[in-house]
Amino acid sequence: MTITNKIGVIVDSFGVGVREGLKKAKAVGAEGVQIYAVSGEMDPDNLSAAARKELRDYIDSLGLEISALCGDLGGHGFQDRQANPGKVEKSKRILDLAVELGTNVVTTHIGIVPEDPSSEVFAAMQEACDELARYANSMNAHFAIETGPETAERLLGFLQTLTGKGVAVNFDPANMVMVTGDDPVKGVYTLKDYIVHTHVKDGVRHKEVDPRIVYGALGFDKMEHEKIARMLAAGELFEELPLGEGKVDFDAYFAALADIGYKGYLTIEREVGANPEADIRHAVEFIKRYREQVRS
Repeated sequence: MTITNKIGVIVDSFGVGVREGLKKAKAVGAEGVQIYAVSGEMDPDNLSAAARKELRDYIDSLGLEISALCGDLGGHGFQDRQANPGKVEKSKRILDLAVELGTNVVTTHIGIVPEDPSSEVFAAMQEACDELARYANSMNAHFAIETGPETAERLLGFLQTLTGKGVAVNFDPANMVMVTGDDPVKGVYTLKDYIVHTHVKDGVRHKEVDPRIVYGALGFDKMEHEKIARMLAAGELFEELPLGEGKVDFDAYFAALADIGYKGYLTIEREVGANPEADIRHAVEFIKRYREQVRS
């Protein structure tokens, strides 16, 4: 069996700025790129119509396309009802930019979905995300929630409360392995109707960890858990690793994506490491082997 998905790279993983990152993405063999579009030169407020056209033309000239923009606004996602109006409007502007640049996907974190659907935090998140879903639906586009902060089953339950598929899923198998201990292969089948973008990343979990330590949560103070925070920083709880060195079963993971008919990008994310360019080049080569023949 072979896979035919295009390979993407998060430009920001190179740590050299957008233009140089685009060149490096091309050099390592990527076909597409994902770019953070929250602040700095890629902030929608800082990009005129002419600048947007020039950027798209430059990306085209490199023979690349944009797999997605990243619109993660931080601050516990959409858990805080008071902060949500501004975040919702900012998210809409990022989606507008995405469509202008040729993609219909913006990936984001929305905050940890609470276990209790009757909670105030769940209601605040549901209200904000439903507004975003309706906006994205009107543009045939998606805000794609990154997996990891909660189990796939809980995320599915939340998605099913929203209008249409305007809010969908950016599937990251390593986040599931490292934080919740959820099975990525099972997660693919659970979330199959919502997956519009994926990250390719590997990792291992050494000890169980409260997801709030990793992602934060409204009313949760990490400073009360300094010992665990130090363990997190030292990699004692989990580690992101180069592809093939962690606990993501890529044979089964890629096979599951193929089985559900996923045709979108496999976008490489590398958030740690002393030489990200070398790790990303290795990751491109790792995925290309699966495009030739999935190893058994």
